[in-house]
Amino acid sequence: MNAAPGIPRSRRASERSRLDPFVVSGGDASPRDQRDLMERPFFSLAKTKRTVPIFYEAGDIRVEVFGMPEHGMATIWDADVLIWAASQIVEAENLGLTTSRFLRFTPYQLLSSIGRQTGARDYGLLKAALARLQSTVVATTIRNGQNWRRQQFSWITEWEICASQTGRAAGVEIVIPEWFYRGVIDRSLVLAIDPAYFRLTGGIERWLYRVARKHAGRQRTGWVFEIAHLHAKSGSLVRVSDFAIQVRRIAARQSLPGYRLAIERDGMRELLRILPANLSTVPVDNHVNGIGTSHATPIGTSHAGLSGHRTHESQLSLWPETAIPALNLSNLESNSYVDVTGRLADNDRDPSVSDLTAGGDGP
Repeated sequence: MNAAPGIPRSRRASERSRLDPFVVSGGDASPRDQRDLMERPFFSLAKTKRTVPIFYEAGDIRVEVFGMPEHGMATIWDADVLIWAASQIVEAENLGLTTSRFLRFTPYQLLSSIGRQTGARDYGLLKAALARLQSTVVATTIRNGQNWRRQQFSWITEWEICASQTGRAAGVEIVIPEWFYRGVIDRSLVLAIDPAYFRLTGGIERWLYRVARKHAGRQRTGWVFEIAHLHAKSGSLVRVSDFAIQVRRIAARQSLPGYRLAIERDGMRELLRILPANLSTVPVDNHVNGIGTSHATPIGTSHAGLSGHRTHESQLSLWPETAIPALNLSNLESNSYVDVTGRLADNDRDPSVSDLTAGGDGP
């Protein structure tokens, strides 16, 4: 009924007709994230419409993201749809079931699993999120081997929401791109994440958790980043100084589930140290306490502390509905980190073998 704009019906029909649908029978699956998406600037971190492209390059890694004027770029909250899809695919594969890039499910299964409300307005926000995911164009060299070859795709190739006679959304069909699907069925490219992630309301805050989970993982020594390089890596449109302020606030709140943050100084450089803590998941309201928006200018929520219950209620505004102009930011610096020995090194590489094995980071 409602399908992604700009795609001829013949193409939409042929895409789904050649794929067997993966029908999601339940909604409860341990959340998993795709490693390649967890540290690089694939999504807007703002709750307002962004059409300014993202350009990021570090070594032979390139990421370009373009949002269309009608819908804007897909946001880190829209990415919850992809996390949910990855979780369902991994869960099904673990049970020996056959999966596909063509997923069929109900809006309730998705929304309830990612901590959203399930009212009419939320179905409308889901529809807007699907439109952004479909209209966002991504070009990247990640997972292309030594010979540089750019792949280009949208986060959702096509989508459709079917409505009942009363007008209520009854079913959703989406087709995810081959690049993303391959990154999910390869278990070495998937990490389990804390369900409390879905309660984080700030864009930078959410992005920092994904960075922490990928790099610090469950390593006792954790990981150390230079904040200026984190800023370049995030693709955020806020200034470096405002980004640093928000990181300090997040560190003061200690709101990232399973991690402790500490701000350190090394001469003129400001560093963020990330250490694992409370590795077992506890009720999310105990994990997330006092969350505000992670941008310098408040959007939707204030910087005042919120209770876990209040944060849960504010999920209604997580998918953006407004649009304001934004300034351009190109990620042109090589991205580096400071490791636990104090050395500055390239950060766009796979984590150490110890992070992949000893940390229990598999699906």
